[in-house]
Amino acid sequence: MYSNVTVKSHKQVRPRLVVTLGDPAGIGPEVVLKALADADVSKHCDLTVVGSRDLLAQVYTKLNLTKNLDTIANPADLSVLDVPSQGEIITGIGNAASGAASFAYMETAIAHTLSGKFDAIVTGPIAKSAWKAAGYNYPGQTELLAEKSGVDRFGMLFVARSPHTNWTLRTLLATTHIPLSQVAQVLTPQLMTKKLDLLVECLEKDFGIQEGRIAIAGLNPHSGEQGQLGHEEQDLLIPWLEQERKNRPNFQLDGPVPPDTMWVKPGQAWYGNSLIQNLKSKIQNPADAYLALYHDQGLIPVKLMAFDRAVNTSIGLPFVRTSPDHGTAFDIAGKGMSNATSMKAAIYLAAELVCQKFKIM
Repeated sequence: MYSNVTVKSHKQVRPRLVVTLGDPAGIGPEVVLKALADADVSKHCDLTVVGSRDLLAQVYTKLNLTKNLDTIANPADLSVLDVPSQGEIITGIGNAASGAASFAYMETAIAHTLSGKFDAIVTGPIAKSAWKAAGYNYPGQTELLAEKSGVDRFGMLFVARSPHTNWTLRTLLATTHIPLSQVAQVLTPQLMTKKLDLLVECLEKDFGIQEGRIAIAGLNPHSGEQGQLGHEEQDLLIPWLEQERKNRPNFQLDGPVPPDTMWVKPGQAWYGNSLIQNLKSKIQNPADAYLALYHDQGLIPVKLMAFDRAVNTSIGLPFVRTSPDHGTAFDIAGKGMSNATSMKAAIYLAAELVCQKFKIM
């Protein structure tokens, strides 16, 4: 998955990726060490880890008690940008110290990437509660990346490639980390156009899709049932879509698609239903991308299909950023039980997107 990257590099080397550990009390350090133990992961890119060198050594020693060394990278063999912890890190417990550490890893990675040292950032999972305990009030890593980069047009795109059919799922969220009660108020034609702009630009530049199809979800059950179950579709989404269709003749915009049926075709495409075998039929095919209106509307189906291999991609930034689509999993931290598949996918996709960005063959 995503490993078919052939690299020469825009600067005569390979894509330069920096990988943060995420919250050091969670599974971030473990999935990083497991991912980097796979020789294929670093085959097509240069990797640098940002985090505490001492903490990595401790995790390596602990995992070595239960796991074969062949499955865990030795920190001594890695390129590490050392950011020592300033407080006590307790495995399995996210607190102010672990939050401050993960925030420091992020700041270091962003600064070095903006200075030109790296082409992409792959971020380990953080705990928002630990950030808040450390005094950092950000909804998530995406918002911090956008602020430090000086951009206000950004989005969270989730990408996953099916191991069953090789079909690629792409899902963008119109709104992200806000309460459900605020979604209808936050959704405006301006916001929707901004997100659609980002999605179209991403499809064109990052995935080489110049003419495609995008499905846009409705907000209410059955997309409002012609105003019987809510007015957002008739008042906002339908008029907005009519205008956007005129503005984007190269893209077919479907919607507002009833949220309970929008994910049927992606599910069939993911698992290999006969409806998608005829790739010439646009009616039967899944869309090239999906625009969900709020967090769970997009992420419940994504995680149902691709929990261990989906990648969170921040679009709209001046550099590539990917992240595994899972959390800190404090309950299994330090036990050697974590799955590094999504971290590997995040690294592969970051390298692939850098290649596409710089037109590296």
